[in-house]
Amino acid sequence: MANKLHPLGAPRAGYAWGANAREVDMALPTAKPIPLKIAAAPQNITVDLKRTAMIVIDMQNDFCTKGGWVDYLGADYTPDRKPIKPLQKLLPALRKAGVPVIWVNWGTRPDLANIPPNQIHLYKPKGTGIGLGEPLPVSGARVLQKDSWAAAVVDELEQAPEDILVDKHRISGFWDTPLDSILRNLGTRTVLFSGVNTDQCVLHSLTDANFLGYGCVLVEDCCGTTSPDFCTEATVWNVKKCFGFVTNSGKILKALKK
Repeated sequence: MANKLHPLGAPRAGYAWGANAREVDMALPTAKPIPLKIAAAPQNITVDLKRTAMIVIDMQNDFCTKGGWVDYLGADYTPDRKPIKPLQKLLPALRKAGVPVIWVNWGTRPDLANIPPNQIHLYKPKGTGIGLGEPLPVSGARVLQKDSWAAAVVDELEQAPEDILVDKHRISGFWDTPLDSILRNLGTRTVLFSGVNTDQCVLHSLTDANFLGYGCVLVEDCCGTTSPDFCTEATVWNVKKCFGFVTNSGKILKALKK
């Protein structure tokens, strides 16, 4: 949207501002609401498309791909691939509707200088094996290190040029990251959550968003976890009870078509 003092405008309405030698314009343009009615639980919801963002959490090779960290640990990584197909359909539709897509991924510094001991222990609890920032035996990729294959989004999910990438260094995407600032600059009021793991990074990012005042919607079929089924059941129950709403990609796509 063009700004009267800045003919080039800004990449998104929330960033709009302008300045010249006489004046600085800090008045944000008010976008006309676009109500979107989505079937959800425990109640159906109406959100404003102009003030909604989609967050995709940790859809990375280390969690979702053969040869990644989870695979190396001997766990079945295939449940973490569950969100790929629904996201392949949902993300292009959201982009077309003008909804920002934000990728929130583990992306640690090579020196781990901002990783506290409790997070190092979390991923290497007995002091043995391969932990954060250490090379995997086959590929040599360093576990969840920024700009490595291990931390990259899986090949099956396209990242568009207008998408936003946020590196995180905790289970929650909000601690020690610019995520909250970005959402507020976008004018976001409602956040759609997807990715892995449902009961860990997705849930705790969602609960922090709730505490910060955002409306939170868990897109259930666009989430996955390697945890036991009861962990997902508890997560979905708690989101509906305390933290927001639960829907799926089909219901969002149906709402967008209307």
